Amino acid sequence: MAAAELSGTITPINEKHDLQVIPQEVCSEPVVQDLAQVFAEATGVPLPFQKPIFKGKSLKEMEILVSARGIQNGGRVMLLGKKNSPEEEVELKKLKDMANSVEKIADQLEEWNKELSGIQQGFLAKDLQAEALCKLDRRVKATIEQFMKILEESDTLMLPENCKDSRMKRKGLVKRIQAFPAECDTVGQSVPQETERLQATDLAPAD
Repeated sequence: MAAAELSGTITPINEKHDLQVIPQEVCSEPVVQDLAQVFAEATGVPLPFQKPIFKGKSLKEMEILVSARGIQNGGRVMLLGKKNSPEEEVELKKLKDMANSVEKIADQLEEWNKELSGIQQGFLAKDLQAEALCKLDRRVKATIEQFMKILEESDTLMLPENCKDSRMKRKGLVKRIQAFPAECDTVGQSVPQETERLQATDLAPAD
């Protein structure tokens, strides 16, 4: 049995692990493949995406004894690599784009809230309020449709069970989106109420 200490940078975070490497073959020394397997179990970086380095040299040949590479008990090995497969990286990119879209829509919704508040407080000329409320109503309805569309797109992402990072990000995105329809409804209900108030004021007999 040989022991190896893993210490170094693993994309996307820094980690350090103390590891015991046990050879797969009985009565034999561990090979680089055994080392890589332990790395995969400890870090989640799949073997095909690993780049183990010892004393500045890449450990490419999987069947070579670790001792032949000069790795002894207590040796320190650096591992570079990505936890996510290229396929998962594509899905993560889609999730990131969706999240950016959600934040942009959220910013718009905040602006429309301010616009509605301004109308309610009389900051907009009365003869312009009806048109502004009509536009605001259309925008809010379109915003709800945008949120629902992103929600549907998130459901179409192909995320395998082992893609925990992507699944967590999608769960967070869905939770974020689900908070907005209620806010949209609040604005959406306030717009017709404000429109009715404005119409009632217009119909009221002049003193």
